[in-house]
Amino acid sequence: MDFPEDRDIKTTSGLVTEQDWRAFFSRFPQVVLVANSEQVDVAALKRAYPDDSLFIFFNKAYKVLQKPFAGQSMLVSRAQPRGANIVYRGEVEQVLGLFAPETFHGILNMRLADSETPNTQADYGGTATGHLDLTSLGDGIYPSDKLPTSGFALAYWLLAQRLPLKVVLAGFSGKRSEKWRVVAIHDWAFEQVCLKVFARSGKLSLHETDLSDPYAKLSARFPDIPATEISLTVADVLSQRMGNTDAQVDKLISLTGILKSADVFLRNLKPGFLKKR
Repeated sequence: MDFPEDRDIKTTSGLVTEQDWRAFFSRFPQVVLVANSEQVDVAALKRAYPDDSLFIFFNKAYKVLQKPFAGQSMLVSRAQPRGANIVYRGEVEQVLGLFAPETFHGILNMRLADSETPNTQADYGGTATGHLDLTSLGDGIYPSDKLPTSGFALAYWLLAQRLPLKVVLAGFSGKRSEKWRVVAIHDWAFEQVCLKVFARSGKLSLHETDLSDPYAKLSARFPDIPATEISLTVADVLSQRMGNTDAQVDKLISLTGILKSADVFLRNLKPGFLKKR
């Protein structure tokens, strides 16, 4: 694959083609993708990697940033059917205020489905903005009834480009917390499997993630037990546990039906300007 070595692209402004983006990312020896997760300590993360690393944040970056980030940075803003959420919710100024202007390289407006509407640079207050259409990224790979998360899509695309840079992921656990939900439109299990396979094969790094495999250790301790037998047993146990969990979830849904109806009723009573979340 040819790389545009003679181009020195400093911001994302006007970037559209994959070649444009390869030129942009090739300027950095390392990129650190920062998920919106409670597990992320941005200050510690910045200390852990060289100053020439590019730190990539996603959408509502205020979930992990409490003050302006002074390192080399950019923001991925995911397109939605109504456009990016930080645009239609009026949060652009709030989010962009969390990046030091002198080290902020701009916005990557990412599109992952035909139904998603790209935004213009004007929508982001004139901030440097480029566009990357990845609507065909998961064809034949990602489960067809789901859509990739922004973080997974960018990590996957970067690996597919085989760029001469190191890719690090921070906070990509796919875990639900009391503060943040896990959106059902994404296949979190598939993404976690892929990311750990990539990490164990050395294609990327998962910041402070334990990649040890207890089943591999079990197989090594008892070599007379075929590895396929262990794999089939793991799948069987997981299937049973998921079935048991589904049964308990069904009970909870039945028990909370009245509360859900009350919640929907109260939400419908809210004026439109109070519905922004």
